[in-house]
Amino acid sequence: MSNPEKLRYTKEHEWLSDVVDGVATVGITEFAANALGDVVYAQLPEVGETVTEGETCGELESTKSVSDLYSPVSGEIVEANQDVVDDPALVNTAPFEGGWLFKVRLSEEPKDALSFEEYTKLTAGN
Repeated sequence: MSNPEKLRYTKEHEWLSDVVDGVATVGITEFAANALGDVVYAQLPEVGETVTEGETCGELESTKSVSDLYSPVSGEIVEANQDVVDDPALVNTAPFEGGWLFKVRLSEEPKDALSFEEYTKLTAGN
């Protein structure tokens, strides 16, 4: 699996889908999922919660460590992926499909989003 070209990325290894009706989907990249190891617990932001770009909004726990989850955008959470809460391994097995984390109604466009090319360069040396 490789990083989909149509997504935007962050330096913290989150991805952001195209915005549809003001809402974008957020997840972590395959690079992050591999670095974490087997994810065994996911604490996601709750529906109605306001998140701020670059701030922590949850955490992912793996067999190796606990990692903060950062929001790549500012806005209001409109959906959290209950499938990931019930089966956190989806983050490892399908980070760009069923392993998405939450959907957020953007209050503004992200300031620090990276293109596919920029993110690929960022992770190429790792």
